[in-house]
Amino acid sequence: MELSDLYTYSSALGDSESDAGIFRVEMGPAGPTFHWSDGMFRLHGYQRGDVVPSMELILSHKHPDDRERCEEILAQVSTTGGFFCMYHRIVDARGRTRRVLTSGEAILAADGTLAAFEGVTVDLSRTLQRETEEAAREAVVGATATRTLIDQARGILMGQLKLGSDDAFQMLVSTSSHRNVKLVVVAAELVQLANSPEARTYLDRAVRAIQLNSRAERMNGRADRAGGRRAG
Repeated sequence: MELSDLYTYSSALGDSESDAGIFRVEMGPAGPTFHWSDGMFRLHGYQRGDVVPSMELILSHKHPDDRERCEEILAQVSTTGGFFCMYHRIVDARGRTRRVLTSGEAILAADGTLAAFEGVTVDLSRTLQRETEEAAREAVVGATATRTLIDQARGILMGQLKLGSDDAFQMLVSTSSHRNVKLVVVAAELVQLANSPEARTYLDRAVRAIQLNSRAERMNGRADRAGGRRAG
């Protein structure tokens, strides 16, 4: 029996297909017979004809930290039958670690003994790498946008209240603490008001509120320190 490979799609890879393979293991009087598609050989770092698939070969390629759990699942479904799914790592013949998803079914014979395993293995390594890179890029963009908003808000306070950069930033921090909202939210609100000509009056009020919040925070801090000295 020669198995053909399957069609795959990954939203992270677009038109580039994921590496994948199909397997079937038939149990017989002489022992199990393994059938692999070309994709299964490639996933393990081989070409068809390089090796003869066996349970020993399969387990030898499982990552040492995943091997025991994979064996437990296979042993369980060999007894109960049914579907199984395993996200794990394999180490191919070239020493490369691949993150794969193996999904399949253990088929029982009429007498309840294991008749066959069959299923698919999909290499998710490139998908995970691409999504991780995209998440990192988005995080950098988000961090840059956050810094830009805070810098703009700081500049507004510096211009409105004739403050230095550090004092303006501390005012934003104090307001964030007083209102129990994120610093970037305070900054975004202030920038939004500054960019709305019809809201000029509200901007002045917001700046004064930030100034008052900052003063209140400083006064509370002094009171706490004074109380601590008296208690001591």
